[in-house]
Amino acid sequence: MTVRAQIKPRAKGDAASDELAEEIDIGPLSQMIGYALRRAQIAVFDDFIASLAEVNLRPAQFSVLLILDRAPGSTQSAVAAALGIKRANFVAMLDELEHRSLAERKLSPSDKRSNAIFLTDHGRKTLARARALAREHETRQIARLGENGPDLLLQLLGRLSSN
Repeated sequence: MTVRAQIKPRAKGDAASDELAEEIDIGPLSQMIGYALRRAQIAVFDDFIASLAEVNLRPAQFSVLLILDRAPGSTQSAVAAALGIKRANFVAMLDELEHRSLAERKLSPSDKRSNAIFLTDHGRKTLARARALAREHETRQIARLGENGPDLLLQLLGRLSSN
């Protein structure tokens, strides 16, 4: 069976590009789990990025704000580890969140060598709006998967991600 994919160029910051490249026979790639996961991840992230454009948050930044809302005062190391973000990348992201007045670092009261991170009032307001936008995004993704699709997909992904 020949499978063809229409490849859409992904211009940085332009997830809604309608420009199509040529059709390419992807052959055995269509039967590879990793390839299918990556294509699905790109499609879901493109929609998520477009959904959060109003609040100018990337998926990883949204995740950090969610963690800080649930665990205020967490250390940089703990948040980075929880999300699987490399320390150097996390520091740069946190710098950006602080620059935008969404989060702030304070010296940890229990360990003066580390910083505790908190949402600011502006960060909480931005996160509230981002959550509403994320719910709309999730609703679209759930509709694409059908009635039992989301539960089944999460179960199968859990199997793949368990060690």
